[in-house]
Amino acid sequence: MIQGTGSDVGKSLIVAGLARVFADRGLRVRPFKPQNMSNNAAVTADGGEIGRAQALQARAARVPLSVHMNPVLLKPQSEVGSQVVVQGRMVATVKARDYQAWKPRLLASVLDSFAHLKAQADLVLVEGAGSASEVNLRPGDIANMGFARATGTPVILVGDIDRGGVIASLVGTRVVVDPEDAAMIRGFLVNRFRGDPTLFADGMRLIAERTGWEALGLVPHLPEAARLPAEDVLGLVGSEARGAGAVTVAVPVMPRISNFDDLDPLRAEPGVRVVLVRPGQTIPPEAALVLLPGSKTTIDDLDFLRGEGWDIDIRAHWRRGGHVLGLCGGYQMLGRRIADPHGIEGPPRDVPGLGLLDVETVLTDDKSLVSVTGTSVADGLPFAGYEMHVGQTRGPDAARPLLRFADGRPDGAVSPDGRVHGTYVHGVFADDAQRGAWLARLGTRSADASYEAGVEAALDRLARHIEAHVDCDRLLALARETEPGL
Repeated sequence: MIQGTGSDVGKSLIVAGLARVFADRGLRVRPFKPQNMSNNAAVTADGGEIGRAQALQARAARVPLSVHMNPVLLKPQSEVGSQVVVQGRMVATVKARDYQAWKPRLLASVLDSFAHLKAQADLVLVEGAGSASEVNLRPGDIANMGFARATGTPVILVGDIDRGGVIASLVGTRVVVDPEDAAMIRGFLVNRFRGDPTLFADGMRLIAERTGWEALGLVPHLPEAARLPAEDVLGLVGSEARGAGAVTVAVPVMPRISNFDDLDPLRAEPGVRVVLVRPGQTIPPEAALVLLPGSKTTIDDLDFLRGEGWDIDIRAHWRRGGHVLGLCGGYQMLGRRIADPHGIEGPPRDVPGLGLLDVETVLTDDKSLVSVTGTSVADGLPFAGYEMHVGQTRGPDAARPLLRFADGRPDGAVSPDGRVHGTYVHGVFADDAQRGAWLARLGTRSADASYEAGVEAALDRLARHIEAHVDCDRLLALARETEPGL
């Protein structure tokens, strides 16, 4: 089990790299995260949803996605409340304080999913959540030491030296956690090192002496890891494309942005400058495309968008001849009206949309979770993606669909002037032909590089990087101590 001294220390990518390392050695590898909190999710082969990080880890292990890889997924809807998804399906919406009482009853589902994966695998790589030292949350814990203790899984603790204070973070964890929890930690890794590694040799020895844990690796910063999808919205901070791309794509960043990996293929294009528009900023007038991404709470994010004045910016952009694209929740925002009669996202409400598409959306409690294929209506180009949404959208502009599924059903809508588009399908830009067609529509050319091949190459580089700087043989030996049959 890979735990961290804090959030965003690199646990997810460490697990992904190890998954590819051991898969390349011929082992049947499965990733597992008992509890995750993310609005960036993926649709699984068994018809549910899991955190995007586990989807990347499964890809690294070259296995299909399963709901058992992330049995508890928390999808934040507000500062104090989240939807609770158990084994791929939403079961409740709870406040953070109330969730503490939920955790013990969820342990059975966590252990059931873990057993499913163990039956399929030679090696299960488990990712912890947040910080191992959050001892205030230790009672009833299912995400870190509670899981490790319940299953006898040895733990490797990761610290991030790029954040500063890595010695204190690792040694401090040893000090504050329960001695029996500390005994589960068998070694540590220091991640994202920059510079001459010999300069931190004394630091590694000091950590080992103060904690009694093995030093298993000092992992240098890997710039190529930026090519891999980030799970947390924090991964978008500072991620705007650099340089003078021929085309600017502006993306208003709203509080409950979801499935923002839709942006990754555009960010990988050298001719595209993706500008993440933060609160207090205006949408740049030079933008060729304003892209409204998915949202976990569409109405609240629409209210936020209006509060920032972005609705005025978007209309001005459209009047100047610019293009607008809404994905999933962003598509719903573009219509004339959004109704939530059953209180799916909060109190029942009926609010006006941006009015750039002549469609209306009614939120329902039926959630679409399905992989889809088809062609774009305008040019007949194939696409592959997935749907993950609640609600039905209908209206005159839907008679001009953007996409058509393989079974003949239409999806999305296009305005009469052909400059405002909406779709429920995520992942369209990952298709090279579709991305190329969109960039041509905006007046530039794609780099003609395969996005998916680039992700695979980045995973391979990550695996070689991990293998060069982490004692992978020792990690496997620790797993064998727990499971003698491995």
